Formats: sequence, structure tokens, C-alpha cells
Amino acid sequence: MDVRRQAQAHDNSFADIPAAPKAQAGTSNPLSKVLAILLILVSVVTLGWFGNKAYSAMTADGAVKAKQYQAVFLTNGQVYFGKASRVDNSYVKLTDIYYLQVQQQVQPKDQSAGQQPQVSLAKLGGELHGPEDVMYVSRQQVLFWENLKDDGKVAKAIKDYKASGK
Repeated sequence: MDVRRQAQAHDNSFADIPAAPKAQAGTSNPLSKVLAILLILVSVVTLGWFGNKAYSAMTADGAVKAKQYQAVFLTNGQVYFGKASRVDNSYVKLTDIYYLQVQQQVQPKDQSAGQQPQVSLAKLGGELHGPEDVMYVSRQQVLFWENLKDDGKVAKAIKDYKASGK
């Protein structure tokens, strides 16, 4: 009997130790709270970035007057005239493209008179490399662009070129 009493005493000795508290519903450890906050922060930043990109694309595209021609001024000094149809943070899409061509005589007849070089409008596509009439210009290369008035010299020259059937 002694053995039984010792075994019972031994088994009851654990009864004095308090049990580990059980996790209550709705509580979590600090690591999961930090991860949840980080996930929310990353989501908000990502949505803000995409929203900003979409807004700037909409406002730039909305400023293009589709019935008019646009002049696109590049960082290398070139200017292209055409129809801008896709203006976003990455590229400006230009179609129906024209550019200014400067024709200057190698040896002017009268060197005393400062002759002005002749400037004419050229249609893109007739160059040696034979480009298509569409151009995607990097926004990093665009200084600015503007809508052209229908009664401006360039718009009139484009209309005359088209009317001549060239």
C-alpha cells in the first residue's frame, strides 16, 4: 500500500502547477500584428503608385486635342509634328508625322548678304531607312509638347501637303 500512496502522491504533485493559459480568440502574437501592418502599408503604397500613374496618364492624354496636330520638342533639339495619341509616363505615341528640314546652300552666291536657310516641312517615311508613320518617343526625351492651332503655319503646311496628294 505504501507504493500506491507514493504513486498517488507523485501524480497529485502536478496538480499544484498552474496550467499554461490558453490563447483567447482574437488575440495574436506581436509578430503577426507587425506583418499585418506591413502588408497593409505595402498595399496602400502600391495602390497609390498605380493610382498616380493612372492619374498622370489620364491628365496628359486628356490634354491632347485629337482633332489637332501636336508639336513634340525633344531634348536633342528636334521637333516633330503629328497626332499624339498615347501620352503616359513612359512614351508619347506620334502618328502622321512631319518634321522641319533645313536646306542650306553649301556655297552661297552672295556671301555678303546673310542668306537665311530655307526651311520646309518633310513627311516621315521617305528617309533612307524607310520608317513607318508611327513613332514612340521616350518621355525622358520630351521637353514639352503642345497642341497646334488649325490656322498656324505648320498646320496649314500639313493641310497643303495632304491636298497636293504627295
